[in-house]
Amino acid sequence: MSDANGFEEGASGSQGDPRVLIAMNVVLSTAFAATIVWGLSVIGAAQLTAINVATGAILLFALTYAITVQ
Repeated sequence: MSDANGFEEGASGSQGDPRVLIAMNVVLSTAFAATIVWGLSVIGAAQLTAINVATGAILLFALTYAITVQ
């Protein structure tokens, strides 16, 4: 058995730690929401506030979580 086959078997059998996925989702959702709200503030459509970023992050987190957990 080659190293490539052993890695494929190990990777395909691993589900991963869901806490890592949730943490990554939180971080990436927050960063993306901050970017979106910043862009909206540049064009004058919204204010760049912590409440707006948090709201966007919560919405993005919920959307990506609902899509990925089927």
